[in-house]
Amino acid sequence: MTGSAAIIGGGVIGGGWAARFALMRWEVRIFDPDPEAERKIGEVMANAARVLPMLYEAPMPTRGAITYVGTVAEAVAGADWIQESVPERLDIKHRVIAEIQAACSPDAVLASSTSGFKPSELQQGAARSGQIMVAHPFNPVYLLPLIELVPSAASDAAIVTRAKEILTAIGMYPLHVRAEIDAHIADRFLEAVWREALWLVKDGIATTEEIDNAIRYGFGLRWAQMGLFETYRVAGGEAGMRHFMAQFGPCLQWPWTKLTDVPEFTDELVDLIAGQSDAQSGHMGIRDLERLRDNNLVAILRALKQQGAAAGKLILDHDNSLRASLGDEIPLVTVRRVVPVDWTDINGHMNEGRYGQLFSDASEELMIHIGADREYIAAGHSYFTAETSIRYLAETHAGEDIRVTTRVALGAGKKLKLWHQMHRAADDALLATCDQFLLHVSLETRRSCPPLPHVAAALDRLAAAHAEVTA
Repeated sequence: MTGSAAIIGGGVIGGGWAARFALMRWEVRIFDPDPEAERKIGEVMANAARVLPMLYEAPMPTRGAITYVGTVAEAVAGADWIQESVPERLDIKHRVIAEIQAACSPDAVLASSTSGFKPSELQQGAARSGQIMVAHPFNPVYLLPLIELVPSAASDAAIVTRAKEILTAIGMYPLHVRAEIDAHIADRFLEAVWREALWLVKDGIATTEEIDNAIRYGFGLRWAQMGLFETYRVAGGEAGMRHFMAQFGPCLQWPWTKLTDVPEFTDELVDLIAGQSDAQSGHMGIRDLERLRDNNLVAILRALKQQGAAAGKLILDHDNSLRASLGDEIPLVTVRRVVPVDWTDINGHMNEGRYGQLFSDASEELMIHIGADREYIAAGHSYFTAETSIRYLAETHAGEDIRVTTRVALGAGKKLKLWHQMHRAADDALLATCDQFLLHVSLETRRSCPPLPHVAAALDRLAAAHAEVTA
């Protein structure tokens, strides 16, 4: 699913929305009166273009164009999705929404990035309340998939459904918030943690760095994969959540926290927090911190993807939806992808073990192409690698766009010999080659055997075609 998106208000959030849509083949038009908007959004786009493709094994869609326009009307004309990310002032949002609705299609999704206002507040005085809803993202929008989608009773159900379909198609997770509530869902947790953290610093119990360490070395790692309730279910042991509630429920009456109290927001508190934060992270620039954050997020999300868990399952499903079947080109392009950060070693280039994975992925794509797919394997047949020879010809680095071409050198009976070549997309440099010999096997006997007729016929045709080209 593709279309055109209008981004009203750039900045970090608007720029993240623009990058997510553009990298998923949407045409994007941006309106932002800031004279520095194009530079700022360009930097966000550069970050996104570097890291988002690292999440996927499938080739990324062709990037959609980003156009900067001079008026709201130019941005929203004909747009399928309109994302408002202007400052958190209701009067500004009302004025901008009125401008948008004067020029946009009545069927367009009109979503606000607001973290503080309810959709019914945004709809006050609007020409068409039904198309307005909240779509609250999390920074960086181009990597974190959660979107809190909050309609009101006045929101058009058909437009809400289309909004969920669009968000899913661009790899995001629309969490449909069933009832309006201040700060939606996730920010209420964040506010509670933030408030308690301010007290701990103010009272001299912990520094900003110690609090961050408590989160990132402890429960933050559990939350990334299990969330809150599943974490506590496990903590209840074999008896589960009921036992956990019985064991730890009474402590809710103890005066441990200050969640109902807010520390006085004084200059002294600001100086204390800011000073500790500078001591903790002031040696790094904001772009350095963003790059570190994005690299870490990619590595964490890819680990979850490998396990098919939490946000990783979402990316895995989206990756499969992006993967197209192989065409008839010779040699076959079996892999198109970007090298992720977790594939590099201490020398800063791609680890040799990942070459084996890459060429294995290429072989699996060829197997699928000839009919030896998951169903075929589930029925008890497959190909096993018997011998591999890899030559490393040039360095490969994280973020590089690469492709692997595959040629059938031998396809006779139970024997399959493949010749893989790995190229860098930017300059077509040959980075590595792989000579791979496979045998068809019965998964029941674990011994070699001829492939089933439809696979054998497909392999014969492919081998003959490749032999003609190389003859």
